Amino acid sequence: MGDGMIRKKKKVKKIRGSRTCGYGSHKKHRGSGSRGGKGRAGGLDHKWSYVIKYEPGRYGKYGFKRHPSLIKDLETINVGELEELVLKNKDKFEVEDGKIVVDITELGFEKVLGKGKISTPMIIKAVEFSESAKEKIESAGGEVVEL
Repeated sequence: MGDGMIRKKKKVKKIRGSRTCGYGSHKKHRGSGSRGGKGRAGGLDHKWSYVIKYEPGRYGKYGFKRHPSLIKDLETINVGELEELVLKNKDKFEVEDGKIVVDITELGFEKVLGKGKISTPMIIKAVEFSESAKEKIESAGGEVVEL
């Protein structure tokens, strides 16, 4: 355990008076050359066998990157969660022909997914719907409106 002091030289107790402290010639413990380079240096030549054994994925590429403009990252909500949310705050939504009208973009969502059950007839407005979500909404007597 240290006493909190910063010291430039290593604190050596075991090999006092030995001059080279177990490194053979006094020249062998100089700089990063005695380590075969600093850090990850030498991975493609003198440390290659290490790389093959312990870091097989260090070099090369795999797969491809989608261009950022092609990535659609829509905020989604499942029909089950949507129904719960609507039924908790029923008085905040309009009703048309006995169906609750929900514009999910106002709730901060864009796409409706089909996980869960829905039994309340609702007119749901969204940017996108999954196939299963459309089926569930329509089988509950609701309507789907794509914006």
